[in-house]
Amino acid sequence: MTANVDPHEITPQVLLRAYSIGMFPMAEDAEDPTLFWVDPELRGVFPLDGLIVSRSLAKVVRSDRFEIRVDHDFDAVIEGCSGGGEDRPKTWINARIRKLYRELFDRGFVHTVEAYDETGALVGGLYGVMIGAAFFGESMFHRARDASKVALVHLVARLRAGGAVLLDTQFVTPHLATLGAIEIPRDAYHRQLDAAIGKTASFLIWPREERVSGARALAALSDPA
Repeated sequence: MTANVDPHEITPQVLLRAYSIGMFPMAEDAEDPTLFWVDPELRGVFPLDGLIVSRSLAKVVRSDRFEIRVDHDFDAVIEGCSGGGEDRPKTWINARIRKLYRELFDRGFVHTVEAYDETGALVGGLYGVMIGAAFFGESMFHRARDASKVALVHLVARLRAGGAVLLDTQFVTPHLATLGAIEIPRDAYHRQLDAAIGKTASFLIWPREERVSGARALAALSDPA
């Protein structure tokens, strides 16, 4: 289900309300100033106890090849997700989307997980919105192999440790399916969403300045929820 909307009528408060009832905004492409609301018949979610971490991926996570930071550089993350470089075609993230999510980041509702290589360069990451015990994943990117996957492992570990109960991926791509994402009917998603919004969770259960090792993140994935 989709509905066109005047982008100038969307405020950060309206955006949060939309997420809380199961809708999110998109644009046709990065140059299109208009937005539309989406509430898919089939919704993508990551069961927080169902992330698939292959042996090879676990090895990369445990090696700490990438330094993981959170909420460190939102602008660089959304630039990476928007395909602002030569390594990735442009996406649907337009100027209005950037402004709205930056405002929500400044208010503490949007969070990032960022992967840096040994030179200190940002090589992958993701961002999303958190309300209650629900995290709504918006987009992810990578410039180095496995960087976004490692960021995802750290995200799920952090959400589990912080008491989250819902990780929304909006849609399921073949890539996300290999990591454990599934589709559920809209009604089932809304029931899970209502329950999650009414709970409290902490994205910063591990403080922003604290470096979380890959071994600790992997251990959190197996801890009882």
